[in-house]
Amino acid sequence: MSLVISPRSSTRKAKDMDFIKRLFSGANTLPEKRYHTFQVKCKRCGEVIDGRIDLDNDLSAEFESESRTVYFGRKVLISDGGKCFQQIEVQMKFSSTRELLEQEIKGGTFVE
Repeated sequence: MSLVISPRSSTRKAKDMDFIKRLFSGANTLPEKRYHTFQVKCKRCGEVIDGRIDLDNDLSAEFESESRTVYFGRKVLISDGGKCFQQIEVQMKFSSTRELLEQEIKGGTFVE
């Protein structure tokens, strides 16, 4: 007894898998524009920590006026090296086109 797979059924499976990948990918923007990445330096131990804000999921709308909407993001970063447990709080404000407008930090400094 031999199993024969028709080309039609394998093509159907490939299309189904593509559909499932697209369904669960959740990619609303271009991959290179989805994240705003930054680096901070801890004031206590001096360690440089990488951070990122997901521009699709981490932002909250803030209505400054009837005609202007900005987006607010907040992250708290902690060293993963185990030397220091200082919390570094980062707050960022973005325009409606997800361009950075303002940034504030507590417990560290931004690395340019």
